Amino acid sequence: MAQEAVVIPEKIYFKIGEVCDLLGVQAHVLRYWETEFSTLSPQKNKSGQRSYRRRDVEIALRIKELLYNEMFTIAGARKKLQQEIREGNKPKPAEVEPEVAVAEPPAPKTKSRVDAPMLFDAGFKRNETQLEPPLPFDEPISFNGSQQDAVKALAEHLLELREMLKPKAASQ
Repeated sequence: MAQEAVVIPEKIYFKIGEVCDLLGVQAHVLRYWETEFSTLSPQKNKSGQRSYRRRDVEIALRIKELLYNEMFTIAGARKKLQQEIREGNKPKPAEVEPEVAVAEPPAPKTKSRVDAPMLFDAGFKRNETQLEPPLPFDEPISFNGSQQDAVKALAEHLLELREMLKPKAASQ
């Protein structure tokens, strides 16, 4: 997904609306980012309005790139941004080069239900001929009465296990 290059006008201060227009996000998103990213801290004027400097706009652009394009979580983007600042990299969005006909990279492979690790895989032997093919994720799963009872019992056991593990996790 190619991102258009953002040209930051030559100004000393930007109002929140101007920054929103440059980034393509709403004001509440910027205000939320300010609470999550200590590096994004615009000054406030006498009337309490935010005044973003060029550096703030560059940081906001980098945050948007990390969250929206590189698909980082908030915590991951925060760590990455802090790491870039520690290393002395100026947090700017990547330069967008002119589009050239390039083959798309292959999509990341997702695990099917059968490929996912299971709780007792290491020591559990199962009859592979009895496995059914996995259901697609968008189809609902239906159970008969005895299967529903078994799933409810399993859920109760899992909740009990979780409660038994809580004190151990808290003491560590």
